[in-house]
Amino acid sequence: MLTACGGGADDKSPDDIKGADSGTRSPSASASGSAGADRPDVSVPKDLKLVFDFDEPSDAKHAAALADAENYVKAMYHGIAAQDPDDPAYQFYSDGQAEQYVKSQIQTWVKGGWTPTGTDQYYDAETTTLTGGKRVLVTFCENQGKAYSKDIKTGKILRSEENLDSYLNHRLLMVPSSGSSQVWKVQVIEVIGKAKECRA
Repeated sequence: MLTACGGGADDKSPDDIKGADSGTRSPSASASGSAGADRPDVSVPKDLKLVFDFDEPSDAKHAAALADAENYVKAMYHGIAAQDPDDPAYQFYSDGQAEQYVKSQIQTWVKGGWTPTGTDQYYDAETTTLTGGKRVLVTFCENQGKAYSKDIKTGKILRSEENLDSYLNHRLLMVPSSGSSQVWKVQVIEVIGKAKECRA
């Protein structure tokens, strides 16, 4: 199980995330984001599968925000696999608290001597325009039941049975990048563990 992924689960919901005013359920969005931006590599090792079961929102702004929320998650795992807490990929897709969150996640994995493997599933995405109209709240569920840690030195896979701890609810505050209107960055992330609402 990816023990480090829910490291922000106890963080209180920031005020910025609480002010939603109009939402649309996203019933799989393109992970590449908007074409034209010079984007970093967010590939992961072949033994790790990140499955994003997202439908693309009809609203172009929501679709772009959701796609870059997906890229943010991929960038985190790219950094973990590279064992690089300063990997530029996640920095491209995040600022502030969300950037520090990923850095701390990577540091935890590096300290433990682990790398991720298996299949990590993301689903039930929703996008909501926040007060003011410029920011978008992206939420989605995660099932880590088939995602594991692997000891880098021994190659041993640390398996665990799927249980309520496997389910996480993610809330990401997305803002347009100051450097490119085609790129959305995660400014704040909240990860809630033992998410019963994500368990089918």
